[in-house]
Amino acid sequence: MPKKKLAAEDTGATSSPICTLDDGCLMHIFSFLSPIPDRYNTALVCHRWRFLACHPRLWLRVERPIKTTFEPGVFPTLEAAISAARPGDTILIAAGSTNIASAIQIKKTLCLIGAGTNPDDTVLTCSRGADSALEFLSTCKVANLTIRAELGCCLLHRSGRLTIEGCVLQCEENPLDYLSCPIMSTATTPVKGELHGVTVARTRIEGGAKAVCTSGALVLQHVRAIYSRASVFFWFEVAAK
Repeated sequence: MPKKKLAAEDTGATSSPICTLDDGCLMHIFSFLSPIPDRYNTALVCHRWRFLACHPRLWLRVERPIKTTFEPGVFPTLEAAISAARPGDTILIAAGSTNIASAIQIKKTLCLIGAGTNPDDTVLTCSRGADSALEFLSTCKVANLTIRAELGCCLLHRSGRLTIEGCVLQCEENPLDYLSCPIMSTATTPVKGELHGVTVARTRIEGGAKAVCTSGALVLQHVRAIYSRASVFFWFEVAAK
């Protein structure tokens, strides 16, 4: 009986009116969805939707190419993808890979997402001696990534609104731990209505002197933590007083 029911559900799904639309129409509809979680979830529906939802017109991808031939929208490094991206683009970083990210400046609105099931599946590692892995000078979102740093910070926030969701930020153990910090914000007082701040949700933070350091006009607010057996998950904001 369960198998017959499943077969009936599959038949109903394939006969849905939206499945009669051509690829161009579906891709246009997907372009209006927010990258996380809506567009990401559409890629889990079926093979066709995954192909369209992950199309280079909607995402840029960071992964090591299997073939030597050039594939549109696919880049071997995160820095190359960020350089090629347009404001508003989403960059999907392949799971099962460790990418070097050392003081990469982001001056346009972007969304960086790990393609794995868990944030541990996609790792960005900051080279020793670099001030940060990523430096944000515009409104951006980082999701489903593990970011590691030593003697520096994982994420350096200069300006704009930075959203960190479902990530793991790790400062590796070192005798000079007091010099490291997962998140550093140097944003100053907003000018001409600009809003600066950092929003952290469902993020695991490990190591460092403190979870976040501020040297500008922003302060830590609305802190919430949930303790599990192995780690602590944080929710908080860094905003103007």
